[in-house]
Amino acid sequence: MRFRVCWLKRISTGRRHQGRTATEPRVRRGRTRLPQAERGNGVQGKRSPARRPTMKDIARRAGVSESAVSFALNDRPGVSEVTRDRVRRVAEQLGWRPSTAARALSGEGAATVGLVVARPAATLGVDSFFLQLISGVQEVLAERQLGLLFQVVEDVDAECAAYRRWWAEHRVDGVLVVDPRTDDPRPALLEELGLPAVVTGGVPDPERPPRPGLSTVWADDAGAMASVVGHLHALGHRRIVHIAGLPGLAHTERRIRTLRAEAERRGLSGVRSVTTDYSDAEGAAVTRRVLRSASPPTALVYDNDVMAVAGVAAAASLGFAVPADVSVVAWEDSALCRMVHPWLTALSRDTVSFGRTAARELLGLLDDAPSATVQVPLPSLIERESTGAVRASG
Repeated sequence: MRFRVCWLKRISTGRRHQGRTATEPRVRRGRTRLPQAERGNGVQGKRSPARRPTMKDIARRAGVSESAVSFALNDRPGVSEVTRDRVRRVAEQLGWRPSTAARALSGEGAATVGLVVARPAATLGVDSFFLQLISGVQEVLAERQLGLLFQVVEDVDAECAAYRRWWAEHRVDGVLVVDPRTDDPRPALLEELGLPAVVTGGVPDPERPPRPGLSTVWADDAGAMASVVGHLHALGHRRIVHIAGLPGLAHTERRIRTLRAEAERRGLSGVRSVTTDYSDAEGAAVTRRVLRSASPPTALVYDNDVMAVAGVAAAASLGFAVPADVSVVAWEDSALCRMVHPWLTALSRDTVSFGRTAARELLGLLDDAPSATVQVPLPSLIERESTGAVRASG
């Protein structure tokens, strides 16, 4: 299932820029598609990474000054009609587009940020994380009169195809990338397209400098999982099952690795992870399976709130009381965690703020800021009624 939603909200920002009034257009570099002649590297059929053309490129090609280019593109006096036509023709040949700020100020139309999510639509609709993330993103975009183009696809191949299509059609000026993966093809593709992007959730590689035009906003999943294991270990739990999310996602793999490392460090042998599709159905099914085993766990850690709530119901259907017989921890805290009895111990983070940060970083890239790596605060463990000391026989 695929669908597309576009939000667009206009407000008056009243911003002023140094050396000019808020009504004077400002022209800066814009993300565009270069013609093949400009993108080629001299080898037939092989394309080098795209680069956004600048006013300097236009000036060099047209044989005029950068100020003349600015006058021509902003339809201001100071150049002849012949020069104006030549500059515009060169700009079109190079595929130049103004920056988001200049487009909004000139009235050409608000820029658009793209977001593609490769998740099953059925599970996405009940996942509080994405609802809150998008809320934070849209809050920041509205401040700059920008739109959000949102699409759900089946897999990462379809996601890459969406990026290529949007780039070719000039549909978006930059994208937000979610669910980083092991062996992820998307960063290299976006660099090739010259499409500014912010990856949310990807842990930066200390051995590799940031890719140009690609920033990262991330949270310490490893530290969060370590705090969960420490909490359960202190309560006497030795058999812990982590009911994880989709395999192949970078944060799923980090949580699994951390759980394994913490178990080894603490000498726990009855600890393991089981991957799912994040749905309540799979969360309940895995819960029933592990609780029916010969040596059932005394604690369950779920990778989202929906699975945790479904797990509590599944445990009750088998006669397991929470927390007397089994403790439950949800990774994402939400209102749902406080609507079930008992209230769920959960990892809490400000996902709306996470979305705001990602959107601001992307707007920075669109305004030609350098790539950056931003770490958001560590999720905090909120201890509630669903975790307790293990029974003496547990």
